[in-house]
Amino acid sequence: MPRLAFNHIDEVPSVEVMPQMHGDRKAAIHLKILERTAERLVSYTRYDPGYVVARHSHGGDEVIYIIEGDVMMGDVRCRPGTSIVLEKGASIGPIVAGDQGTVLLEIFLGAEAGNPIYLDDEESRRLFQSRGIDPLPDDAAPSTAI
Repeated sequence: MPRLAFNHIDEVPSVEVMPQMHGDRKAAIHLKILERTAERLVSYTRYDPGYVVARHSHGGDEVIYIIEGDVMMGDVRCRPGTSIVLEKGASIGPIVAGDQGTVLLEIFLGAEAGNPIYLDDEESRRLFQSRGIDPLPDDAAPSTAI
């Protein structure tokens, strides 16, 4: 039987994933998983200021909607109100959160859509190195990463 589900953002716990050191400052992604089924994942996602995600793709479709802040998606600056549609296998990045951070809604469709597939990307490596970014161990990744 089809279900009807309601969530309120204030009642969903936040999980920190994919932490990085930016010099002496820690930055991370903060997720509030609003829905997780075999068919879809819906996440209210916050990137700390300057957070960088390497170029990647996903094993299913993804829709991103920018709520607050700005973010560079590769060469495209996205501001609040921007939507991005990535079909299965399309790549995006590197992603760089703006100076105030970024809040976005992410909807992943398909069993493997929430699992990023990182590409061997020289541009992303250079960006990490030029900004002095060191990825930290991600203890939360296996059960909550998108």
